[in-house]
Amino acid sequence: MTSILIIEDDKHLNRGISFSFENEGFTVFSAESLEAGQDIFNKHNIDIVVLDLNLPDGDGVDFCKNIRKKSNTPIIMLTARDMETDELSGLLAGADDYITKPFSISVLRARIETVLRRIDATGKNTILSGKFLLDINSCKLFRDGNDIPISTTEFRLLKMFMSNIGKVLTKEQIHAELWANQGSYIDDNTLSVNISRLRSKIEDNPKKPVIIKTIHGIGYVWVKE
Repeated sequence: MTSILIIEDDKHLNRGISFSFENEGFTVFSAESLEAGQDIFNKHNIDIVVLDLNLPDGDGVDFCKNIRKKSNTPIIMLTARDMETDELSGLLAGADDYITKPFSISVLRARIETVLRRIDATGKNTILSGKFLLDINSCKLFRDGNDIPISTTEFRLLKMFMSNIGKVLTKEQIHAELWANQGSYIDDNTLSVNISRLRSKIEDNPKKPVIIKTIHGIGYVWVKE
């Protein structure tokens, strides 16, 4: 199910957009300020953001720039301004599209569907979890924008964990996903060794992990920050 975050301080417009997309089957999150929107974005896996340019606690352009530092999540900007410079600043900040108020919900829906189709065509290329961003295309991991060197096996582990946030993955599931074709060449310690190496790179205290937690006798779980 596609998730959408609506950041709009006009309560009636926010409710109208939310209601429309809930009826379309979207998982809808809404906020009336940048602070609330940022909090929701950090806590949930958002597929697309509808962002008002003018909000009571800041400028949507700055918010868009901050999101672009760590995520490629598509953003559609809304504004009451009807100036080419405003449109240009929004697009240069990383917005995928731009709609001037007033607009119809059907036009917004069409714009969103177009952006999502484009993303689907190229494939989702990043996974975001708290401070961590995994770039699928480049096989790179970033924390707060800083590159963390990882091996191919560590990348595959991360992709599996970060695609299943909060879900316990059994050792058997992980072995089947990562080493199904290597049979007896993989011993029982292979997984634990790789988990240990990965923890040394992402945990503040690898001996007391809070991101990749061990579920004794079962497997592991990725806990979002």
